[in-house]
Amino acid sequence: MSVSGNPRPSSLPVPSRRTVEPVRFDPYSSDPEAYGHVFGLARHLARGPLDLGIRGLVELRASQINGCAFCLRLHAATARKADVPQQKLDLLAGWREASCYSPKERAALGLTEEMTRIGDGRRVSEETWLAVRAEFSDPEIAGLLYAIGLIGFWNTLNVTIESPAEAALPRVT
Repeated sequence: MSVSGNPRPSSLPVPSRRTVEPVRFDPYSSDPEAYGHVFGLARHLARGPLDLGIRGLVELRASQINGCAFCLRLHAATARKADVPQQKLDLLAGWREASCYSPKERAALGLTEEMTRIGDGRRVSEETWLAVRAEFSDPEIAGLLYAIGLIGFWNTLNVTIESPAEAALPRVT
């Protein structure tokens, strides 16, 4: 039945998740050189000045917004490994109302949300930018910007190819 109470016409397809193949397409093995370059950026950022706990929160928040279960599973584990308290992971979707986040984490999460939603016709507000400038050094800001942009790329790619949450991280060759 449709929302209006009428039966759904049988000629309309019902959208569903693919169940035949693990993913729609495997860009990782189809172009391993490109994957290696993108993964190289991720490795570089992991060694950079941005705190790994903040990076984990940023990656999780963007993945929540973008609905990427694969990235949520992967980055929740990374955040735990970086000793992000479970309370912060549990309250992340409502971080604005939770008192457990530091001003630095709040600045990073605000920037994450605004950058992730930039395609909705929004821009990063001056208020958010000033909070970021007040909390982070220039090298940290660069790392934060790259980390947010990179998780957006991974989210878009993995949601598009329907990477299952349980899938293993593809190996870099």
